[in-house]
Amino acid sequence: MSQEEAAAKDGGGRRRQRNLRSPDVMEEIRQLVERHYRSELVEKAKEQGGILRAGRTTIRLARQFGFCYGVERAIDLAYAARKLFSDRRVYLLGEIIHNPEVNGQLKELGIEMLPTLLRNEDFARIRKEDVVILPAFGAEVKVNERLQQIGCQIVDTTCGDVMSVWKRVRQNSKEGVTTILHGKVGHEETRATASRAVGGGTGHYVVVYDLKEATLVANYIAYGGDANVFLQMFEGKTSKGFHPDRDLKKIGVANQTTMLKRETEEIQNLLRWAIQYRDGGSLANYRAFDTICGATQERQDALFELLKEPPDLMVVVGGYNSSNTTHLVEIAKEKVPTYFIRDSSRILSAERICHFDIGLKVEVEAEKWLPCGEVEIGITAGASCPNNLIEEVILRIFEVRGEGLSF
Repeated sequence: MSQEEAAAKDGGGRRRQRNLRSPDVMEEIRQLVERHYRSELVEKAKEQGGILRAGRTTIRLARQFGFCYGVERAIDLAYAARKLFSDRRVYLLGEIIHNPEVNGQLKELGIEMLPTLLRNEDFARIRKEDVVILPAFGAEVKVNERLQQIGCQIVDTTCGDVMSVWKRVRQNSKEGVTTILHGKVGHEETRATASRAVGGGTGHYVVVYDLKEATLVANYIAYGGDANVFLQMFEGKTSKGFHPDRDLKKIGVANQTTMLKRETEEIQNLLRWAIQYRDGGSLANYRAFDTICGATQERQDALFELLKEPPDLMVVVGGYNSSNTTHLVEIAKEKVPTYFIRDSSRILSAERICHFDIGLKVEVEAEKWLPCGEVEIGITAGASCPNNLIEEVILRIFEVRGEGLSF
């Protein structure tokens, strides 16, 4: 059965296959999805080159922002599953994507949320007749295996870009190549990818969060070191039984698809150098593939383009636990004052805003965030942010500035 198919009972009680994205199913849910997430204002702004003006306020939207195809597909499949299996319990593993608005809508549809890290008592709740939706990030191999043992209906919304990375790390495992995985060790996607990097238990991986951690790995490859110290530094970030003296002989670099592209490239270059240095110029024991999500790359590139003529400030909209959105904040704050908000409610007034500090990892309040007089504000959003939230932020900015926007 394909990942977009599901078993349903026909009038005679027999089980039959139905494609969740078939025209008849999608037609039923399309209006509901659009009512929740569509924005006429955002569509109009795109037609106008991403520029909105009223009075002394100009808003410039990045060329690419908001929902990507993979996110739209995941949401469509979740809505379709709830519609198709209206008489059954439907569970979602963790969050479908990292956006509280979207996950809240799924709860309102009657989809029950399971914890991301399933315990035995969570699996015990699931019955054979139930439906379990896997999120766009994918799920760990052991979770898939337990669900298959239960025999429940699985609706897999895993993004195709994520599965492309899985293909690479599986190949690494088969060929005795250790995967150096650029990602956040606790992130759902990284955990799912790491579980495939071990293959049947013979493969290995090391997760590196940033260039600093990658440098520690590169130095060990190039110069050697104390294995015990290395293992302490990377505790909880390596596969079971990993040993640096044995398992860093051959490496392949992969990544969580939503990481910062330029940092992944720097990590690839650093580890390539380390292998060349150790192996006398040979790259026979090194491999790397460009596995950054296309939508993530497009949104980062579009932000860099917008910042060539920097606005007075940037507002980035999205879920605070969204990796791809966080990286947009990192890019923007290098150039201009940047405020990361989950929705329009965080804009308290023209003087005060409640925004997420990615360093402190908490919401903080800022005063005098909007300059007086003429002001140009850039807006972008992560791939998991729906257009309706972006519209609400735009309208709220014009409201606190005391300027109406007609469209």
